[in-house]
Amino acid sequence: MRIAFTAPMKPLDDPVPSGDRTMGRLILRALQEGGHDVSVATRFRAWRKDGGVDMQVALEAEARRDAGRIARNWRAAGTPPDAFLTYHLYHKAPDWIGPALADAFDIPYVVIEASRAPKRRTGPWSHGFAAADAALARADRVAALHSADLECLKAVVPDDRLHICPPFLDETPFAAAAGSRSAPGDPLRLLAVGMMRPGDKRASYRLLAEALTLLDTRPWQLTIAGDGPCREEISNWFDPARTTFAGALAAADMPALYARHDVLVWPAIREAFGFVFLEAQATGCAVVGGDTFGVPEVVADGVSGLLSREGDVAGFAGNLARLIDDPGLVTGLSQGANANIAARHTLAKGAAQLDTLIRQAHTTHAARRTGDPS
Repeated sequence: MRIAFTAPMKPLDDPVPSGDRTMGRLILRALQEGGHDVSVATRFRAWRKDGGVDMQVALEAEARRDAGRIARNWRAAGTPPDAFLTYHLYHKAPDWIGPALADAFDIPYVVIEASRAPKRRTGPWSHGFAAADAALARADRVAALHSADLECLKAVVPDDRLHICPPFLDETPFAAAAGSRSAPGDPLRLLAVGMMRPGDKRASYRLLAEALTLLDTRPWQLTIAGDGPCREEISNWFDPARTTFAGALAAADMPALYARHDVLVWPAIREAFGFVFLEAQATGCAVVGGDTFGVPEVVADGVSGLLSREGDVAGFAGNLARLIDDPGLVTGLSQGANANIAARHTLAKGAAQLDTLIRQAHTTHAARRTGDPS
């Protein structure tokens, strides 16, 4: 099928790396692997950091002009797509373009990754909230990436159009990465990966630093991969004798980095699911993390990693202590990490899930056109 794609949260060619950009690119690739012809219809970015009704009204006008331009091009070419797919939709990143084009060309509309915060119904984000709700109501299929988002969406999306699509990655370069784990008796090699920016990332680094101070008598070494405006502040929280700062690395260098470490350590404060957890497990890294939102759905607690309550310094430190004290547990979690990725999160499984989603959307769209509720 021909599928038009947009990502109103963050365009796929945005220069700033993030899990959101990575997941968007993987969705595009998985659809192509599934045999679909996918094109980016627009790189219009609806997301804004700060709210304001006037601002979002102006954004809507700009988006509708873009939709009009795309529609004219499609009509002139005589080859409109068979479906429109939007990745990552919520009140800060509503989609006015996809629903308008889906209606204009009578094609299915699909949303992958959406969240909904009813408290934004009023206030500075009210216009975006209403637009996101309208898009969700129009959608023929909506896929959440984890159960927490799924529950929030049930108020506006009927159950028969709502699904969970577990996040996935191209596991091949990670599974093939060459590296070495700690030898018996050596300090456990810990790895943290995350942008060093204000807000939740900074909070995660702070919790990690506090947890490690509780383990100062145990053998461990830490590598931190990441950079950003908070780097100087964050670097002062960690013992320089036991911490290596690798900076921001290219994506191609990440598999080998994971493979040289035993455990990914990331508190995941307010993380949707944490793409680094997938990458780490794909190389056979055990995980110590926080049980935020979708993290328990990508890290099998007790099988591929150990999870503690979000924000719990003592619990996080306790899980790390278990691994430092029990190398056999690290080995078992490493094996479980590989198995977890193979069972649920490979590119092939993502491609199959998305293909099913698109075909179900066509069935729903046809039924809605004829008024057949089945």
